[in-house]
Amino acid sequence: MEIWAAMGLSSKFIVAIRVISEPSELSPSPLHPYMVEHLYGVALLTLFTYPENWRAFKAQIAAQYSGARLKVASTPPAFTFGQTNRAPAFLNNFPLGKVPAYQGDDGFCLFESNAIAHYLSSDALRGSTPQAAAQVLQWVSFADSEIIPPASAWVFPTLGIMQFNKQATEQAKEDVKRILGMLNQHLNTRTFLVGERVSLADITVVCSMLWLYKQVLEPSFRQPYANVNRWFVTCVNQPQFKAVLGEVKLCEKMAQFDAKKFAEMQPKKEAPAKKEKGGKEAAKPQEKKEKKKEEKKPAAEEEEMDDCDAVLASEPKAKDPFAHLPKSTFVMDEFKRKYSNEDTLTVALPHFWENFDREGYSIWYGQYKYPEELTLTFKSCNLITGMFQRLDKLRKNAFASVILFGTNNDSSISGIWVFRGQDLAFTLSEDWQIDYESYDWRKLDPNSEDCKTMVKEYFAWEGDFKNVGKAFNQGKIFK
Repeated sequence: MEIWAAMGLSSKFIVAIRVISEPSELSPSPLHPYMVEHLYGVALLTLFTYPENWRAFKAQIAAQYSGARLKVASTPPAFTFGQTNRAPAFLNNFPLGKVPAYQGDDGFCLFESNAIAHYLSSDALRGSTPQAAAQVLQWVSFADSEIIPPASAWVFPTLGIMQFNKQATEQAKEDVKRILGMLNQHLNTRTFLVGERVSLADITVVCSMLWLYKQVLEPSFRQPYANVNRWFVTCVNQPQFKAVLGEVKLCEKMAQFDAKKFAEMQPKKEAPAKKEKGGKEAAKPQEKKEKKKEEKKPAAEEEEMDDCDAVLASEPKAKDPFAHLPKSTFVMDEFKRKYSNEDTLTVALPHFWENFDREGYSIWYGQYKYPEELTLTFKSCNLITGMFQRLDKLRKNAFASVILFGTNNDSSISGIWVFRGQDLAFTLSEDWQIDYESYDWRKLDPNSEDCKTMVKEYFAWEGDFKNVGKAFNQGKIFK
C-alpha cells in the first residue's frame, strides 16, 4: 500500500515524496527535480476521521491539489471512532475529541476542518492576492453559516440521523432556494467562485453541498439553478475531487424521512439485568454480559458516524438546562397549535394571555445591535433564519416572532421572545450563544400595557410599532 507524505523544507520549498512498500526505497514525486534534491527528511501527515466524512473531504481534496497527500486514518486499527478519539493520548492533542483531526510527525496538530484544509492548501488555493484570499475566506465562512444549517435540517432526517420536523424542513427548503439563487447569480459570469481556477472556496462550498445534491436536490428542484449545477458538476469531475469523492451521482428523487430507519439509528436501550442467584456461577454471566456491552458500544457508534457527523447524538446527552424548573401550567405546545392553525387576534392571543404563567415563563424584547451593517433585505432576513436554525434544541421551551423592518440599506431587526423560566435562555447553554450577543435584550413586564401592545403587534405582524419607526417588511416565527 502506498502512503503519500509531505514535508516543509523552508518557506521557499515544499517537497513531496512517495514512500513505497520498503522504508528504504524512495522514488521522487512528480515535482521539479531541484526541489527533490533539497529533501532532508520525511514528515508523515495523518488525518484522523471516520469514513465518508464530508468535513474531512475538504482537507483531502486540498491536499490532492497541493501535493501534500495524507495518510487517512479512518478505520481500525489506525482509528476507531468512539475508542481512539476518547483515548487520553488523542485527547491530549485534540481536547474536544472531534474529527477530522490532523497530526504531523513533528507534533504539529490541528482540529477544525477549515483550518486543516487551509494548512494543506497551496498558495493558489488560498488566494494568490490579499483580495482573492479574503474572497476565499468569505466563501468558506458562507458555507458554514449559510449552507450547513439548512442543509443539515433538510438532509439529516432523510439519513435517519435526526427526527423529522415539517416546519423546519420546509423552512430549510426555502433557505436552500435563496442560497442557490444567490450562487446562481454569482456564477452567471464566472466558472469558479474566486478567480479563474479552483480555489479552497470551491472545495469548501462543494463539500458543504454534497449531501444536498446526493439526497434531495432532484432534477425539478435544481433545474432553475443552471449555473450552480454546471459549477458543481465541473468541480466534482476534476481529477482531484474524483480521487476523494469518487463518482458523485446526483439525486434522481428527493429522499424523504424514513421513521423505521430513524428508529434503527437510535442507541439501543439496555434491558435491566435479571437478578442472579448468589455464588461464583452467578458472577460469570454478569461478567460476560458486561464484556459484550463494552464491545458493542463503540461499533454501534462507528456505524452511525459513517453517515454524517451529526450522529454525535450518540454522545452522552447534555443536561436539560430547564430541568431544575418546576412544572408550569402554561402548555407551550398548545399555544403554538393555536397560533399556527387559528386566527392570531381572536383566538391565539386571548389563549396566550388567559393561560400565560408569569412565574414559569418570561417575555423578552430583542433588538439587533448593528442596523448600519444591514444591506439587502433578503440577507438581513437570512440572519434571522440562521439564528433560528442554530437554536433548534430550544424550540420546546421558547417561542418568538422576529421582524425585519424597513427596506434595502435602511432596515432593522427586532422581536419578542417567550422563554421558560425567568432568565434569558441563551445563557443557559453554550450551544445557544452564537447569535444572542448581537442583540440588545430587555425583559418585559407581562402586566404592563406596553408589553401587551408589543406582544400583540409582533405576534400579529401588524400595528403602529412605535418603538421601531420603520415599516414592516417581513417576519419569522420560532416555534
